[in-house]
Amino acid sequence: MRLILAEDSALLREGLVRLLADEGHEVVAALGDATTLPEQVDKHRPDIVVADIRMPPTHTVEGLRAALEIRERRPEIGVLVLSQHIERTYAVQLLASNAERVGYLLKDRVAQVEEFLAALERIHSGGAVIDPEVVRQLLIRTTHGDPLARLTPRERSVLEALAQGYTNTAIAQELHISVSAVEKNLNAVFDKLDLSHGNTTGYNRRILAVLRYLQS
Repeated sequence: MRLILAEDSALLREGLVRLLADEGHEVVAALGDATTLPEQVDKHRPDIVVADIRMPPTHTVEGLRAALEIRERRPEIGVLVLSQHIERTYAVQLLASNAERVGYLLKDRVAQVEEFLAALERIHSGGAVIDPEVVRQLLIRTTHGDPLARLTPRERSVLEALAQGYTNTAIAQELHISVSAVEKNLNAVFDKLDLSHGNTTGYNRRILAVLRYLQS
């Protein structure tokens, strides 16, 4: 696949370029800031953009803003944002418009090469990836008054895997249960999150469940 990298740490940026090249991928541009990122996307039309959320000059949300602009203008291009810390609001912003070909990973995950490469493949194939540690921290923060508190441990495990971008088959393999059991638990999740009626069906229902999960 063809990628653009936007990362202000030269060491990490060059390391990613070498890693991806060794895996047979092509990095068509490697940027130290996000100011020209949309322009480079228009020029090179990559399969995926990998961008740090906090970049120069203010080190606030330059990378995120560029990622959101890219997703609005060119939804066919995958976007993977990297963050030093868990920032729930940014994860929700990134997924709010469309939970396809998108990912949010902590930078520590990049060091786990196989997981990082698998995340890129999942995004390239049209899926979504949310860092497992982000999901775990969100579960810890869930309060008694939250709708997620009504879920059973198994239902929470299934929703956690769903939030990480797994298909029903992959969830079944991950949790060592049958696909029918996954479907049963997901239907229970949809019921308890009030996503079982109206037009909230199919894939849209899965996206809404993940967003409800992130926003809680």
